[in-house]
Amino acid sequence: MPSATSIGALVEWIVFPSLRIILTLAGAWVLIRVAKPVLERMEPLIVKARHKDEAEGEAEKRSKTLTQIVWHIMRVAIGVVAIIMVLGQLGLQIGPILAGVGIVGLAVGFGAQSLVKDVINGFFLILENRYRVGDVVRTAGVAGRVESVTLRVTTLRNLEGRVHIIPNGQIDTLTNFTKDWSRTVLDIGVAYKEDVDEVMAVLRKVGEELRQDKDFKELIMEPMNILGVEDFGDSQVTIRMFFTTQPLKQWDVAREFRRRVKRAFDEHGIEFPFPHRTIYMGTGDQGRLSVEQIPAA
Repeated sequence: MPSATSIGALVEWIVFPSLRIILTLAGAWVLIRVAKPVLERMEPLIVKARHKDEAEGEAEKRSKTLTQIVWHIMRVAIGVVAIIMVLGQLGLQIGPILAGVGIVGLAVGFGAQSLVKDVINGFFLILENRYRVGDVVRTAGVAGRVESVTLRVTTLRNLEGRVHIIPNGQIDTLTNFTKDWSRTVLDIGVAYKEDVDEVMAVLRKVGEELRQDKDFKELIMEPMNILGVEDFGDSQVTIRMFFTTQPLKQWDVAREFRRRVKRAFDEHGIEFPFPHRTIYMGTGDQGRLSVEQIPAA
């Protein structure tokens, strides 16, 4: 029969490492669960520490992006440390394992150059603050609102709700529609018979009324700027103007401005253009069909 000493040694060999492994895994789980709320509580501190020229909304987006990145890094780091500690409790030599992992990692690195490129590019995207969670961007042939940013991928969601997951290594050219401030450029067309100066006066009045509206005055940063006559089209004179707005608010301002322009043009009898055609039957002046303002099919 086995002696009491051998039984005690066996129990100690089984129980104590098991308890330490359980405690290690439980501690890692607790750290992961606690880390995210702690980081979220730090977001207001990052917003308060923003640069004096940075808008509060922009600072909030930046803090949310940084929080997500730090959260992903901490989760991976905690997991790796927990695995190493568990292997040590199992009696395995950690040093040779780490050396072997390093060699394997080097070999994998040569075969995973695209992954390395994604991570490196993602690091510089975050470091240079090119975009943040909440921005609307266009890159890699798609556009949408940034939902998440990690070192490897950026996730966009477009207006139709479609999610685009883009490896950071594919982001070489990027357009940010909402960095610091936004702008909506509008082209309004009127018939050739209209007085252009009168039309611009009406547009300027509509733009100022919109800027003074209680629901929009906080969204519009500057008075509307009318650039003037932009183009002579086939059936219209095009007048261009723009609003400078808070980030993400350019589309709301543009929709409301167009609605008010339609109402103002109706009140002043200003005609919106529609295509015209002059039809000729045969040759010469006698073959001309005398029909005015025939809408194009």
